[in-house]
Amino acid sequence: MTIPSWDLSIAYRDLDDPKIQQDLAFAEEKLPELVKFETGTPEGLAGALKLLASVKLRIHTLSTYVNCLLSVDASDVAAKKVMGKVNKLLSQLEQAITPYNQAIVNLEDSDFNLLMTTYGIEEWRFRLECARMLKNRQLPIAEEQLMTALDQDGREAWGRLYDNITGSLSVTLTLPHGKKETMGLSQAASLLYGGDSLRREPAWRAISEAMTVHQESFAAILNALAGARLTEYDKRSHTEQVHFLDPSLHLSCIQKQTLDSMMNVAKDSRPIGQKAGLLMARLFGTEKLKPWDELASMPALLLAESSTETTASNDGQTYSFEQGIDIIREAFAGVNPEMGEFVDMMVENKLIDAAPQPNKRLGAYCTKLADTRTPLVFMTWGGSMSDVLTLAHELGHAFHNWVMRDMPLQKTQYPMTLAETASIFAENVVRDALMDKAQSDQDKLLMLWEEAQSALALLINIPVRYEFEKAFYDQRSAGEFTPDQLKALMSETWRDWYGDAMDETSEMFWASKLHFSIADISFYNYPYLFGYLFSKGVYAQRAAKGEHFYEDYKALLRDTGSMMAEEVVEKHLGMDIRQPEFWQQSVDMVAKQIDEFERLLAAYQTESK
Repeated sequence: MTIPSWDLSIAYRDLDDPKIQQDLAFAEEKLPELVKFETGTPEGLAGALKLLASVKLRIHTLSTYVNCLLSVDASDVAAKKVMGKVNKLLSQLEQAITPYNQAIVNLEDSDFNLLMTTYGIEEWRFRLECARMLKNRQLPIAEEQLMTALDQDGREAWGRLYDNITGSLSVTLTLPHGKKETMGLSQAASLLYGGDSLRREPAWRAISEAMTVHQESFAAILNALAGARLTEYDKRSHTEQVHFLDPSLHLSCIQKQTLDSMMNVAKDSRPIGQKAGLLMARLFGTEKLKPWDELASMPALLLAESSTETTASNDGQTYSFEQGIDIIREAFAGVNPEMGEFVDMMVENKLIDAAPQPNKRLGAYCTKLADTRTPLVFMTWGGSMSDVLTLAHELGHAFHNWVMRDMPLQKTQYPMTLAETASIFAENVVRDALMDKAQSDQDKLLMLWEEAQSALALLINIPVRYEFEKAFYDQRSAGEFTPDQLKALMSETWRDWYGDAMDETSEMFWASKLHFSIADISFYNYPYLFGYLFSKGVYAQRAAKGEHFYEDYKALLRDTGSMMAEEVVEKHLGMDIRQPEFWQQSVDMVAKQIDEFERLLAAYQTESK
């Protein structure tokens, strides 16, 4: 099996497909109709929502299709032109629906319930109830529409600039003996996950150097995004103060108390993540972990006798894409055969794009085509165990979408906090399946290495991102940050969380991590920690519930678009995530795994002497 690329013909044949122009024309034709409904009648409000849904179904499908093309080739000029038209239409649709949204937000409770139950729009209830929570932050209709219109050439433009720079950027690695190697940024980033020790540090330094060359642009992007958001929050604070975390909490469907409890537990648990990093450093033969080794495969030092079927490459292990899929399929099927069949469906229908490309964007994600609910997975395959787990992570997201495919579209739009449940659950499934098959301490160490790496990433690196962004927003209202100030803040936060586990900071991380430059959402970080710890609690039920677990698990996933996170956890786990005890129990599970990693590593190193 070769590393696959997408077949997106389920949506459109190509950019010349007449259906693209038909869908654009349909939206343009319906726009004038959308503003003609009466805002003072339930019939008018329901009619506007139904028409909006039919138009957005097509435009969101087209948007996803074009974004997929640009993910694979960020330099695709034709795709950029179509995306420009799509973004303009989405902005116009958002402006057109604003009067109806405001009318619904201001309805009396009895009238709102009547609208939901009598006029065939019950599927919108949760989303509209959430919107009604923001009643006191509304601006006049004309101002709301103006802000939406300005976004396309404001915040969205800054986000596109970041994608365009990083998608077209080449970096040059300086290898031993002065040899040079040039490659795309995403290809260099994939080296950080592998076992190629000769190219890993050069790749990390080349990425950092490239970020430094463009640091003024990246600083301008962060400053502009934060400045625009803070200005908006200030304008919305006419009745109640809007804190810069409030919009993120709203989108995440969690309360501030929940976030504070989780982050306080994480801060108290820093020694666990730091210990994981120091144990990893021991395997690299260094006193402290180096930033270029943080994501790497476990060194081959301990893999010589491993029974896992892989192919050695330099000083680590590599997996073919076919081997990776086989591992994931078998692990998923261990939960339920239906999950294994789902993996086969994704492969057979070419719904995964993992082939390295020179102009491919950074990162990995899962999306879906709105009209068919078809999930799509994007990543760059490098052959490491981390790539196997990244693929499992994204297929977990895809499975989440798949089990909701028969539900009304409005009920399938779950928050990022709960989105990470299925993805990290999938990682746990794969790790445990490989651990069960382990025939030697070396095999067990390989899996515990992945657990340690996750602990470092989720208990340390994710909080670094959150604390950096929080400090940045705290200070941004006083003025723009220079690149040097951003580097200093990142280094300070890095040292605070990594402590003695790492002696070199990643001062350009604010530029190389694309999450900070996403236009339509801030604080794209703490939900990963939420998902990591929450999924630990969910996964613990697998053994307890036995054969009943699978259906209960699917039921939990199907509720994620219809409830606040606190309600989902209360219903399915019977616990209160606003309390630190919920998060501590998951941290305790992680601590046991790190202790076992330490025990096995010490035993192996004793035997090797």
